[in-house]
Amino acid sequence: MTTLHITVGDRAQLREDSLQFIQNAEADEGTVEDDRAILQFGSYDDLVDSLTPLRLELIQAIATEQPSSMREAARLVDRDVSDVHADLKHLEVLGILELKEGGPGGAIQPAVPFDKIEMHIDYPLLDDVDADSAPASAD
Repeated sequence: MTTLHITVGDRAQLREDSLQFIQNAEADEGTVEDDRAILQFGSYDDLVDSLTPLRLELIQAIATEQPSSMREAARLVDRDVSDVHADLKHLEVLGILELKEGGPGGAIQPAVPFDKIEMHIDYPLLDDVDADSAPASAD
């Protein structure tokens, strides 16, 4: 089973993880996570803007029904072809799906290379909370 892991974390951590990945790749040091598909958003707002309920429905329809064209994908979710086309391009840029040439009549065929999406959201409720500090009392 191929799983896409989506995480949300702060931008500083995202930058640090990216730099570490690049350093490992340059040093040709494989890690266990190199084989995992990971998409990390810098904030919860970034995630919500990119993975709207309509886009998640589209991803699931494509994974389930394997449409042979963008037009067929639009029919599956009962949406306008131009809106679905824009969503497919956005999802392709994110790496969530692929747009393959060579469908019937030269159509572009959307394909989801994952069986499952797992999301981990780090959503701190307080800014700059010291791990050793005691919580405030409601007395």
